[in-house]
Amino acid sequence: MNKKLVNLLRKNKRTVIGLLSGTSVDAVDAVLLQITGSGLKTRVNVIDFTELSVPQQVRLAIFKNSNKKSASIEEISRLNVIIGALFSDAVLKLLKRNSMQAASVDLIGSHGQTIHHLPEKDNFLGYRVKSTLQIGDPAIIANLTGITTVGDFRIADCAVDGDGAPLVPYLDHILFTHNSKNRALLNIGGIANITVLKKNARKQDVFAFDTGPGNMIIDGLMYHLFKKKFDKNSLIAKKGTLNPELFNYLIMDSAHRAEPPKSTGREHYGIEFQKKILKKFKRVNKYDMIRTVTEFTAYTIWYNYKNFIESDCRIDELIVSGGGAHNPLLMQTLKNYFTGAKVSKLKVNGITTQNKEAILFAVLANECIAGNPANMNRVTGSTKDVILGKICQA
Repeated sequence: MNKKLVNLLRKNKRTVIGLLSGTSVDAVDAVLLQITGSGLKTRVNVIDFTELSVPQQVRLAIFKNSNKKSASIEEISRLNVIIGALFSDAVLKLLKRNSMQAASVDLIGSHGQTIHHLPEKDNFLGYRVKSTLQIGDPAIIANLTGITTVGDFRIADCAVDGDGAPLVPYLDHILFTHNSKNRALLNIGGIANITVLKKNARKQDVFAFDTGPGNMIIDGLMYHLFKKKFDKNSLIAKKGTLNPELFNYLIMDSAHRAEPPKSTGREHYGIEFQKKILKKFKRVNKYDMIRTVTEFTAYTIWYNYKNFIESDCRIDELIVSGGGAHNPLLMQTLKNYFTGAKVSKLKVNGITTQNKEAILFAVLANECIAGNPANMNRVTGSTKDVILGKICQA
């Protein structure tokens, strides 16, 4: 073991960069922070956060290669390198903003870009396995930045029969458990996931799962109908009205009604799902369509709370992060559904709706170096606790 890695392992305080590109694939999020301790003793100090836009041609290539009907193994292989280089550019941008050299950063934690996620156990070649694939190899990031990088966090959980998702509940538990309030932390990215934290929750008490679509359907239809990446300030949805026929069709979708543990992704709510909506409801006013799928997103979250959470834990606070927290109509619709709880955007100790998921992967990298298992078997369905991530030395 080289001296640099030994020194890294011995540290109690580390300067770490967290990287993430979500299902919307609009930007690479990069957060710079100091992490002291590990496990339940983890404390974070956020220094800076920035985003690096993903070029549109790369974004569209990711979408194309996330669809089994249009994916190309050659393109996925090349994208693996390209995404790694983009993530490295985000790191270099963050360093430049803070007048820092790579040598002053101990570690990078990178989620990579999900290209495919298969949490269901299907028969294949005589095997029954769960699988997931994130590209943007951490070895590329380590060698282009000169900083030891931990990545590929999900597959270890799949190896022990877990879904590999969601991972954010670990961060929620160690940073947001309250001693007198029942909290739910809701992240609305491309997919929405919820973490339930009873007051004074222990690790084995934490309950979390993907509730269904977050921004994915809204963003996809916005691009198709309006050639925009997302519905900024809900301006489009606010011009429409709820279409009952479309709404009733959507709420019959089986994925959001399945019992946890569960996870989902672009494989279910991506292009093919959106094409069905556009074909079946082509006569629906396009503003009404965006209004209705926005309502549907909030409904799926509420449905999961009412059916799988409330009887065991009536929440006092719903704390929202992710891009959906910046959608005013979506937030108001959530408040209309969750009448018994305080609904607010995340903003605690420098952790915000924008940087939370990137912070997660910085923390998971720190946990990997510390040797702490960071999956949660009640959440992912895994058979045991495992250490997440692969260490790539610079």
